[in-house]
Amino acid sequence: MTTNTKLDYYLRLPYKYSLYPAEEGGYVVEIPDLPGCISQGETVQEAVSMIDDAKRGWLELALEQGMDIPEPTTVVNADYSGKFNVRVPKSLHRALVEKAKAENVSLNQLIVHHLSKSIENKGI
Repeated sequence: MTTNTKLDYYLRLPYKYSLYPAEEGGYVVEIPDLPGCISQGETVQEAVSMIDDAKRGWLELALEQGMDIPEPTTVVNADYSGKFNVRVPKSLHRALVEKAKAENVSLNQLIVHHLSKSIENKGI
């Protein structure tokens, strides 16, 4: 298998990433399964788009150096679809939509970010 074929293989794998606010502002995004694969952005959207470049660079360097590349960890219990419905007051819905627009992200990205931040801060 050529290096490009290996690179394409790893780029297609569904690596999960973690996103959290940076102390100095903006957001940090990292791929826990690829140690040291990390990037930043001023907005959630920018940070998420930046991690693709960081992942490519990480994988290229690992292949050049002959390092073992871990495959994504899998969730043992496949009962989690990643989707659930939540009913909120109209005023909260409106406020969330406005905040998402102001940050130039989707409503889903905004809510995922804040839920993640809440769990991180509370140690849930």
